[in-house]
Amino acid sequence: MTDSGSVDESKGANEKLDAIVAEFSDLDPRERLELLLDFAENLPPLPPKYQAERDAGQHRVVECQTPVFIWVEVNNGKLQLFADVAPEAPTVKGFVGILVDALSGTDPQSALATPLDLLKRLGLADALGMVRARGLSAVQHYIRRLVEKATANQQS
Repeated sequence: MTDSGSVDESKGANEKLDAIVAEFSDLDPRERLELLLDFAENLPPLPPKYQAERDAGQHRVVECQTPVFIWVEVNNGKLQLFADVAPEAPTVKGFVGILVDALSGTDPQSALATPLDLLKRLGLADALGMVRARGLSAVQHYIRRLVEKATANQQS
């Protein structure tokens, strides 16, 4: 992570994720959870333009027990992700923070080419448990669907 709490936006999504995975790989399980909490703290607040949609329950990842809301925009060929996660779920918020950090600023095809085994690569799959892992996997799939939809809308 850079001093500002985000990775270099000039890199592709896989490069950015690889850099984050490398940070996690050097840590013991407790330190991994602490780093995950750092990503939770660095998740930017939801822009006001999306708050009414969130309050209406739109853009929720329904497969995740924790209230997680995600928006994807494509501007000038680059993705921008916005998310809101219940503050009482810092590990979920941290995972979403990683995805927002790694995918924002990349091109849609780069984001679609990212592997879906991020929890395992981060060394968090066992620490977070099966139910939470399923919910976080659903978050990745949800983002992928939003990116595909945003890309299709840009082409039509």
